[in-house]
Amino acid sequence: MTPPALVDASGVALELAAAPRRIVSLIPSTTELLCALGLADALIGVTVYCVEPRDVVRGKTRVGGEKDPDLAAIRALAPDLVVANIEENRREDVDALRAAGIRVWVTYPRTVAEGLAMIRDLGDVTGARERARAMLTELEPLYRRVRERAAARRAVRVFYPIWRRPWMTIGADTYVHDLLSTCGGANVFADRTRYPTVTLDEVATRAPEVILLPDEPFRFRRAHIADFDAYPAVPAVRDRRIHLVDGKPFSWHGPRLAEALSKLPDLLASG
Repeated sequence: MTPPALVDASGVALELAAAPRRIVSLIPSTTELLCALGLADALIGVTVYCVEPRDVVRGKTRVGGEKDPDLAAIRALAPDLVVANIEENRREDVDALRAAGIRVWVTYPRTVAEGLAMIRDLGDVTGARERARAMLTELEPLYRRVRERAAARRAVRVFYPIWRRPWMTIGADTYVHDLLSTCGGANVFADRTRYPTVTLDEVATRAPEVILLPDEPFRFRRAHIADFDAYPAVPAVRDRRIHLVDGKPFSWHGPRLAEALSKLPDLLASG
């Protein structure tokens, strides 16, 4: 019996008679997730930005970037599945691959709950259901506990920039925002567009109690903490609660979520 078709984030139904065995990933976090699902051997192509797991990706064919994939190279690999993302990849590239007869599964998790659902869906699409179920057996109870803990406490005001010069941050309709909220943080720019440009004067008026400086997409370093020295009255500056953080647990969907849910609540709660 042919398994029922699954519908991806782009609204396209995907029918696979058998589990794919030649997969191209166009998203770094999904590359890591596919390997965590036991599909490293099936992964035949990755982007130039796919860096984890290092021992796996160093032996895979590179097919360009997320925004400029080499479609000819992808076609030459003859994949039976390409995994893409609405935000990270261009619709015209996905359409071109589909027009060439290549099956594409498109993801778009904007909340932690949707990130968990993505793990389940990707397990179904790739035939890695048992590995996906095992991962979720750990992540789903942890997610529930963290949410319950956050609900019992006052939310901590957080500024999470993603770029400098110009300063950019995250609005409410983003995965990072929902992760912060899940862990007890109140995004000080939740009322703005998805990725607004802001000034440090605006940041100061929002009075964040914690400032988190990730190392991606912009590579914040210790020297950048001095940018906030001109605002000594801001609680995060006054209380020295400006933290350099690994950006991957905040924005990589998949196994990195365990680290975020385990560490971020304490980082926000510690005063």
